[in-house]
Amino acid sequence: MAKKYDAIVIGAGNGGLTSATRLALNGKKTLLLEKHNLPGGFATSFVRGRFEFEASLHELCGIGPLINDNGSLAKIFKELGIYDRVEWISLPDAFRTMTLGDGDENFDYDMPIGKENFIARCEEYVPGSRAVCEEIFDLIEQINDGVNFLSSITDFKPGMIKDIFEKYTNFINLAGYSVNQVFDAMNVPKPIRDMFSGYWCYLGVNLDEMNAIHYFTMFHSYICEGATIPKKRSHGISCALLDRFTELGGEAWMNTKVEKILVKDKKAYGVKLESGEEILADYIVCNASPYNAFNKLIDRKEVPEYQLKNYNAKKLAAKGFAVFVGLNKSPEELGMNNHTYFIYDTADTKLQSDMCHSRETNGVQATVNLNAGDPDCSPEGTTVLYMTSLFLGDDAWNDVTPANYMKLKREFADKMIENFERGTGIQIRDSIEEIEIAAPVTYAHYTEAPNGTIYGYDASGTNSIVHRLMTSAMGEKIKNLYFAGGYTEQCIGFSPSYTTGNAAAQQILNDAAKEEANA
Repeated sequence: MAKKYDAIVIGAGNGGLTSATRLALNGKKTLLLEKHNLPGGFATSFVRGRFEFEASLHELCGIGPLINDNGSLAKIFKELGIYDRVEWISLPDAFRTMTLGDGDENFDYDMPIGKENFIARCEEYVPGSRAVCEEIFDLIEQINDGVNFLSSITDFKPGMIKDIFEKYTNFINLAGYSVNQVFDAMNVPKPIRDMFSGYWCYLGVNLDEMNAIHYFTMFHSYICEGATIPKKRSHGISCALLDRFTELGGEAWMNTKVEKILVKDKKAYGVKLESGEEILADYIVCNASPYNAFNKLIDRKEVPEYQLKNYNAKKLAAKGFAVFVGLNKSPEELGMNNHTYFIYDTADTKLQSDMCHSRETNGVQATVNLNAGDPDCSPEGTTVLYMTSLFLGDDAWNDVTPANYMKLKREFADKMIENFERGTGIQIRDSIEEIEIAAPVTYAHYTEAPNGTIYGYDASGTNSIVHRLMTSAMGEKIKNLYFAGGYTEQCIGFSPSYTTGNAAAQQILNDAAKEEANA
């Protein structure tokens, strides 16, 4: 007889771990299945020589050191019982952002954490800009209030619509506008736009197309609430969640690959493992992408036509390229003071995103000096640095073959190092002790991310976070199948993966309670 659980969670990434822990905390007999030997997915680390590198996390929002450690993500971690198991480090600054290719319009801004600090720095760079900066922050806080209200709704009632329109007018008004459209309407001067625009590469969508609510909500989390990193890399969070899950009685099977999600009459009822074993459950949480689930894990005839078309029609977002560098000099010796560096070719984010379609024209990078947050993250007298770039579309790596793969990825890594040195004036090349390079195929291989995307589905236009949230209840879906992680309504990223994992589990608990009440 097949084993039976209340819930099966497929994938021990951020979303899967959070779902599994929430379900176990609420007494559900839960099985967590992971094809790798370690939990975490993107949230992991690796060692080269005497250096331990963070695989993907730049910084985490939602913990909120500037609001008494009471951010949205901190609340979830506290409820799950893992917040105090992770040593959180508050980052000392927001970012340093610069352009290299705009000639006389090039800029180099060093921005701090905290609303008042940020406004004061803008005023230093652009005297007389305080009023417009305060106006932008007022709008951002109104948007954040609207998002928090909608996120708090667990049982929607028609009467709430009146409250939304009366109390959160700007939230509703901005639902269909891009960041740059808002800046245009507010007559924001170019230098101030540039300072407020630094984070756009974290979402992989240019500000002509990025929904204002999505961007400003993220901006509020980083600047007004503060950013953190876990001392033991993001893998520390993964391990804390897994430990807590098993303490609560959950079962976790590593090195166990799911071959099929079992569905009959449009209702999920279990999984089939690569070994051939079938395991049954009342509810299934899938931390794999819907793209892989509907095209690889579920028989096509069992996927509702609306659901299949909805996900297969979505455009995949940016692909990742990263360079991990261990330096044999300290940040002080190198003159490296910041944690986060955003380096762009141009301040025009639409032009920059167009340039991300080619290796020859793409110069985007978000570079982290891990030692600025955690001075003890590497041996004394050394520095851990990692650089991430984005590629859009499908053409940038079309000329890659097995024969030239190593050469081409090394060439682009060399370009990133050169741009970092040119932009910051910090020379690192002669101090490189260890280097590792991850191309799109690396991410595709390790995480089965379609085409090596690190951002899931593109978040522009009618696939923005606002449209996803507004249309999430539309159309027929496979019953008892829930998704967690970066391909869901809240888009990709560390914080959204945790929060959507928590939301998926909460939805299961709500649905189970309704079924019991109606039994």
